[in-house]
Amino acid sequence: MFWRLALALRAIRELPRFLTTFATGLPIALSERNDPSLAGSSGTDVPNFTPGKVLNDTNPRHENPYFNTSLFSKEQLGQIGNSNRRFFHGPGLNNWDLALVKDTRITESKALQFRVETFNTWNHAQFENPSGSINSSTFGVVTSTRPHEEANARVMQLGAKLIF
Repeated sequence: MFWRLALALRAIRELPRFLTTFATGLPIALSERNDPSLAGSSGTDVPNFTPGKVLNDTNPRHENPYFNTSLFSKEQLGQIGNSNRRFFHGPGLNNWDLALVKDTRITESKALQFRVETFNTWNHAQFENPSGSINSSTFGVVTSTRPHEEANARVMQLGAKLIF
């Protein structure tokens, strides 16, 4: 059994070919609605920030806030909030793509190539940023995954190619 497996693996040209993506998440945009600073434009206000450890529970699978929401408070009427709009990042990206290719020689000038390709091989969920609006009931909570199909689902495809 071991020798059959070793011979089969020897015939695989690329064992395996990985394309791996690791990236930090996008910055979380903090905001406060209803123009409490009386600046005359809604959506430009930011909450007040009390210094402390910002990232709380960075596993978005938990229903806990992703960041420490108790460090943020609504700004006082007529005053501008003191936090930066985007000073920390949301959940990162962890994606692995894998391809296995096997060439089988039919004749001297012809070959048959078999391919197995997987995208998001380990089926890691890719999460969206939590809500950064202090007025939202989901402030700081991750509520969804990235909407792109290639970022969420594991996709597998098989292929064969006759080379002549």
